[in-house]
Amino acid sequence: MKTKLLFLLLFINVIQMQAQDFLSLYKTLSDTALIKNASIVMQDENIEMEISDVDRCIYKVHQVFTVLNEQGKGSLDFFQYTDKQVSLEEAEIRVYDMFGKQTDKFKKKDMITHSYGEGLVDDGSLTYYHVSTQKYPVTVEFNYELKFKGTVSLPAYIIMESGEAVAKSTFTLKVLKELDIRYKEKNIILKPVVTENGNYKIYQWGVTNLKPLEYEEGASERGKYPMVQFAPNKFSYYGNEGDLTSWNNYGQWIANLYKNLDELSDDRKSFFVNLVKDAKTDAEKAKIIYDYLQKNFRYVSIQLGVGGLKPFAADFTDQKKYGDCKGLSNYMKAALKAVGIKSYVAIINALYNNEPVDPGFPYQGFNHVILCIPQPKDSIWLECTSNTNDFGVLGTFTENRYALLVTEDGGKLVPTPKSKASENIFTVHTTVQIDPDGGGVPIIGLVVNGEYKDDVKHYLFDEKKDDQRDFMMSYYGLKQPDDFNIEKVDLPGQFGATIKLAYSKIPEFIAGNKMFIAPRLYKLWQRKLPKAENRRLDFYFHNPFIKTDTTVYKLPEGYIIDALPRDKSLTCEFGSYNTSYKYDASANSVTSIARLELTQLRIPAAKYAAAKAFFDEVLKEDAQRIVIKKL
Repeated sequence: MKTKLLFLLLFINVIQMQAQDFLSLYKTLSDTALIKNASIVMQDENIEMEISDVDRCIYKVHQVFTVLNEQGKGSLDFFQYTDKQVSLEEAEIRVYDMFGKQTDKFKKKDMITHSYGEGLVDDGSLTYYHVSTQKYPVTVEFNYELKFKGTVSLPAYIIMESGEAVAKSTFTLKVLKELDIRYKEKNIILKPVVTENGNYKIYQWGVTNLKPLEYEEGASERGKYPMVQFAPNKFSYYGNEGDLTSWNNYGQWIANLYKNLDELSDDRKSFFVNLVKDAKTDAEKAKIIYDYLQKNFRYVSIQLGVGGLKPFAADFTDQKKYGDCKGLSNYMKAALKAVGIKSYVAIINALYNNEPVDPGFPYQGFNHVILCIPQPKDSIWLECTSNTNDFGVLGTFTENRYALLVTEDGGKLVPTPKSKASENIFTVHTTVQIDPDGGGVPIIGLVVNGEYKDDVKHYLFDEKKDDQRDFMMSYYGLKQPDDFNIEKVDLPGQFGATIKLAYSKIPEFIAGNKMFIAPRLYKLWQRKLPKAENRRLDFYFHNPFIKTDTTVYKLPEGYIIDALPRDKSLTCEFGSYNTSYKYDASANSVTSIARLELTQLRIPAAKYAAAKAFFDEVLKEDAQRIVIKKL
């Protein structure tokens, strides 16, 4: 009864604000099936977007939503990014209590605005405001307007997000007939009502009474929830007009932005020619130049010029010794050009769990630039922002999707390589001499490549000792050591380290004359995967991998083996797990060997349950114990 009264009062507040019909609103929002599992209720949303020219777009938003509990507090943050292309014309926030009384009102002048970037260039601003509240539910009204001076990237209609119930939402798009737009719905079947008014074509989408969707851990960052994406046919950006009806046309437009920017001075051209003079093949030359780039240049995030789509000239990057993805890729292209090697920049949507762009829906869905060196068989792909990537290995940041090659003949959408487990190897070899009292000094030999190199470089080699300890405990699953020392080991193409740990107690516990010891100090796997029931979306691991651990326990004098875990072999469609245990009586030692392999990072939703069951079994195996006893 109290709950119904609470929502009744809450709904009356909306009536006071919006002057809507009480009965219909109450009927919608008092529906317990609608608000079940919701942390936010979008009571009324109306978004209008008008494209009146290739370089003019107005975007108006009106939202009234109720945050029911603390889980929805993230929606109380208002923030908008702006730059020379996008301006926040006006903004207003109103806050209401559960009785419908307005408690606060904020204008744009009350909000915090500051520049973003790394301080190297003035590349934009963020306008931000957090609506504070001590009590829930709280109702908030957002009203704001954005003005776009270009239309290459149009805001999507994000219908709902995690934990959000939608009572009513509409999106109206008004566009000049001669321009028109294309649209694509994702995770929903929703066709617009299309009408005409003079020179304009009007599209309207609307939804009512949508129940909240549960957050699914490990899903793609793009396209988790229902949305409609938009793409212009003709557009303008910083005065550069283009055509986005095909990937080829868009590639031609990008090519014009890069035109004549891949030139170096004569002395720098000579430098690169001399640098690769002893190399016999183009691949060897490219590897030498890539190594030079990794050692002498650093990545910075810059959005400058044509909205972040146009790079600095190669000569500028050469002088500054830094650049963003565009600048560094363009610089690498210029350096290769100096030694007679043709390459192409490629724009791509980056992030390990980003879905590939749709080949049948050309639009600006890219956020990163890489480089491709065409070859007769397998092309060479380069991630020019990384100081640790192996030559010719992109990594899961940009693998397994489509890239738009920017060629002389326009854009060509091509697949990037598929991630391989063999390119991400984590190998541990540990030797432990256990003292009679249970203490010991484990010596760990660590060798990694691929995706694991960044973590080792930044968290083991570059951080302070306290942070190194925290990293080893959280990431490697090691017990907190009494003391430790880390020494870097130089290995070609890999990162290596020798880690010496000091423990007053190696066994998990001691009972009478017996010690119970974990099969290994390092945990091959320690993540509990989210539930499989009603999984809608594909699950993404960070990367495929091969992890191996060999641990040798040298038993204390006077101790022998009492029990060993059984060898184990587990398999699923996407991986395998094997363990073996051996006691060497002559050396009075136990060797524990484990190997875990994941062959792909993306697990289809329909097959996720089997993958979860596999990793749950791997976790159980970690609970096994080696038992030794004193004679």
